[in-house]
Amino acid sequence: MKRFSEKYIVAKDMEWEELGGGVSRKMLGYDNQIMMVLVKFEKGAKGAPHQHFHTQATFCASGSFEFEIDGVKQIVNALDGVYIKPNLLHSAVCLEAGMLIDTFSPVREDFLDGSGVSYFGKK
Repeated sequence: MKRFSEKYIVAKDMEWEELGGGVSRKMLGYDNQIMMVLVKFEKGAKGAPHQHFHTQATFCASGSFEFEIDGVKQIVNALDGVYIKPNLLHSAVCLEAGMLIDTFSPVREDFLDGSGVSYFGKK
């Protein structure tokens, strides 16, 4: 089954999907090959350690985060980027409230069916 988002996604017109633990998100566009997600974090919110078979590239739009990827920690600030190879264990802690733009390839089917949010506190 093919899935596609609308051509234009107006974030201000969308409700935040609350994931629990101070994290919420908005789907900004996807098809079978790629997905872009806006994720908002309150200070102290965590993305618990997890891994997935998707390639992930993340842009820090605002705030400050401590990422850990494959055992290596790094502070990431606004305008920084993160690349996560498939199947690497990774996590993040929000040091200063902010937003990340996560891009995944292929699409995160688990986000679309609601089963892939447990590392943000909701399942």
